[in-house]
Amino acid sequence: MSVTLLTEGKTISDLMINEQIRDKEVRVIGENGEQLGIMSAKEAQKLAEDAGVDLVKIAPTANPPVCRIVDYGKFKYEQMKRDKEAKKKQHVVEVKEIRLSPNIDTNDLNTKMNAAKKFLTGGDRVKITLRFRGREMAHMQQSKHILDDFAEGLKDIAVIDKAPKVEGRSMTMFLTGKKN
Repeated sequence: MSVTLLTEGKTISDLMINEQIRDKEVRVIGENGEQLGIMSAKEAQKLAEDAGVDLVKIAPTANPPVCRIVDYGKFKYEQMKRDKEAKKKQHVVEVKEIRLSPNIDTNDLNTKMNAAKKFLTGGDRVKITLRFRGREMAHMQQSKHILDDFAEGLKDIAVIDKAPKVEGRSMTMFLTGKKN
């Protein structure tokens, strides 16, 4: 059995502590981070008990497993804090979609370009979709210039990630913001 801490529906740790550790030999790390060597789990448990703290298995896949003598509550809190800090620093790149039609007017195209600029400067990828309906399907290749013009209009801040490609009733292209 292992102890699991849940926050916001996500598992932070799935660690074995004290009597749950049933390995014959474990590598032990002391409270201050010093190596105490390889010993039996019973000896390590006794060392932790004498220090008044817990024995926590921190690397179960290592050979032999690595255990640390530490106050479990404090360890759990610090790990939760580290995970939260790491989550704060990561940026999720979203894909924003802009839909166009083959008979789009110049002003409408400029409006869509401004929206794409806003998305790209915000750090998102932009998927430009040119949708065809009915008889427009017969002239798909002639309408490719719309996507080319769109990319040309944004060339100062964006680069083509995926070239225009026909997928069913639409032609799609991906743009990504330029790295400064």
